[in-house]
Amino acid sequence: MLKMMTFFQGLPGQHTASGGPDLPGSSQKLPSTSEVESEASMSEASSEDLVPPLEAAGAPDRDKEEALKKKKKKKSKGLASVLSVFTKGRKKKGQPGSAEPEGDPGAQPEPSGPLPTAEELKAELERGRLEAARPLLALERELAAAAAAGGESAEELVRRQSKVEALYVLLREQVLGVLRRPLDVAPERLRQALQVLAEQEREDRRAAAAAAGAGAPGGSALVAARPRRWLQLWRRAVAQAAQERLGARPAADAEGRSEAERAFLHMGRTMKEDLEAVVERLKPLFPADLDVVAAYAESYHEHFAAQLAAVAQFELCERDTYMLLLWVQNLYPNDIINSPKLAGDLQRVQLGSLLPPRQIRLLEATFLSNEVASVKELMTRALELESQRWARDVAPQRLDSHYHSELAIDIIQIISQGQAKAESITLDLGVQIKNVLLLELAAFLRSYQRAFDEFLERCKQLRNYRANVMANINNCLSFRTAMEQKWQILQDLPGHLMGPLSDLKSHGFDTLLQSLFGDLKPLFKRFTQTRWAAPAQTLGDIISTVGERLPEFSELHDCFQKELMEVVHLHLVKEYIIRLSKRSLVLKVVEQQRQLAEHILANAEVIQRFCTQNGSSATWLHHALPTLAEIIRLQDPSAIKIEVATYATRYPDFSKGHLNAILAIKGNLSSNEVKSIRSILDVSEGMQQSSKPLFSLIKVG
Repeated sequence: MLKMMTFFQGLPGQHTASGGPDLPGSSQKLPSTSEVESEASMSEASSEDLVPPLEAAGAPDRDKEEALKKKKKKKSKGLASVLSVFTKGRKKKGQPGSAEPEGDPGAQPEPSGPLPTAEELKAELERGRLEAARPLLALERELAAAAAAGGESAEELVRRQSKVEALYVLLREQVLGVLRRPLDVAPERLRQALQVLAEQEREDRRAAAAAAGAGAPGGSALVAARPRRWLQLWRRAVAQAAQERLGARPAADAEGRSEAERAFLHMGRTMKEDLEAVVERLKPLFPADLDVVAAYAESYHEHFAAQLAAVAQFELCERDTYMLLLWVQNLYPNDIINSPKLAGDLQRVQLGSLLPPRQIRLLEATFLSNEVASVKELMTRALELESQRWARDVAPQRLDSHYHSELAIDIIQIISQGQAKAESITLDLGVQIKNVLLLELAAFLRSYQRAFDEFLERCKQLRNYRANVMANINNCLSFRTAMEQKWQILQDLPGHLMGPLSDLKSHGFDTLLQSLFGDLKPLFKRFTQTRWAAPAQTLGDIISTVGERLPEFSELHDCFQKELMEVVHLHLVKEYIIRLSKRSLVLKVVEQQRQLAEHILANAEVIQRFCTQNGSSATWLHHALPTLAEIIRLQDPSAIKIEVATYATRYPDFSKGHLNAILAIKGNLSSNEVKSIRSILDVSEGMQQSSKPLFSLIKVG
């Protein structure tokens, strides 16, 4: 970052910006003649290098004396002609002027009457009279004609050309001075400067055509002064203005932006404001063939791109990498190029991207790596802080009468901000990072589940133990909702995301229900201890015990209270089947078997009604006990086989061992009949696996 700061401090033209959003160069000093001359590109060498300035090109003393005498007596006819040339074609006061002459712009009328002297034109140019451009052009053509005629000496031709070229230096300074500060001058003066520029470009083309038609150059004493290329000089001035405007050091702000952020914000804002001024105020005044919008836009774009390319060479911090991509991929194309005031003109110019595609891809790869590492670090830190609160026995918050933890909100925010950051660059980058961040989320959820399991094991004696367990179970809802809605993952969530949450919830339920199930165990034992003498009374005590304990789980979200009730429902059915499978009851009398079947049916109805009323939606358990009751009631082996086959279809984990335990109750079956009934499971066993275990939770001897 130190290198970055040194780079920005060393930018050319770095100074405190003092101007507003005026057009570039509107408050800049006019370069000296020598500066302008150094920029000019003549065909072989600049005319200033080949001829002396006007003052150094001395005319004969006799000429000077005669000129002074005439000035003392009265205004000469020549000067009157000069003034008439300057005012020729101008409208009277109150009449609209025109920046372009009427008729064919390529054939300007020659001034009538004698041409003004070089000294007279110099005086007019020093007063800023751009009207002197046309007689100066006529003077240049007269000189060329004289050289072609061959009537004058080489020395005289060189003397006259020296004066003409010195006058062109003055005219060039005046014209380019106006064009460097186009918003600081009156529109009419700007039109005059543009007309002179257009005239000079036409004369460059005329001279080039004449030279091409003449073939090889002859032995003229005149130095080739054309093409003057003033249009190129203007474009260079525009480029220099763009460099000075964009290169100005931005003022420090109180928002904590980095050096790079301030620099690019300054360049972006300046470019947008300046180009809007060009479109609104200069475009109507400039001729279409100059394409003033393209000239400024291309110069600003080139300087902006050069600055970004230079910055991209440094080893950027995460913040500056993001800022660079944000400008290249979003702010520059959308907020500047496609802004409402500029879009129509700049889309036609087709400026392109600020950085080449390969460099953008490298920066995007760096950004993705940085952002994923940052997200991972933030999630790890959030889990550490949450685990510390559990260990310190800090009670969880309550939100809408439910225990609440901020962990899920923090993690969702971290993931969402990482994705939003990438999407602020491009939507495609947002898609790329989403897939990576979801993998990191899956890894975090596994870490979260391990930390929660460790808490369940080590912190059982803490006062807020159960409250924190419920708060973490409630977190699962926030994670699941975010995955389904915010991150638009399908309802059938991938196992690598839902697996850790399912395990966390399951382990939490087991912990919360451990005490209740412990209290129910001796009550279920009563079924076998009393040899099913009073099953209704025993089940009533079981249901009462469960009902009394259910309020303990009210701080869970409603959906988790229902899921917990399904766990209780499964436990009641499972424990009931375990008691039936103890082989402690053998009934050889058919009537006894029918009575037991009726008790089982009645008990099944009580269990189903109680669990359903309290939120259980485990309808898959509804046939578990009634079908066993039917198997016990039936006496025909063939009918029993049909029930067993149907039962095995509904509960694929129903095995021969479980069937043996139930058939053991029917003491009037022969061994052959039992063997025949068991054989039905040879066909159905292993045909399908149960997604919801029941009998696999029941061990039989």
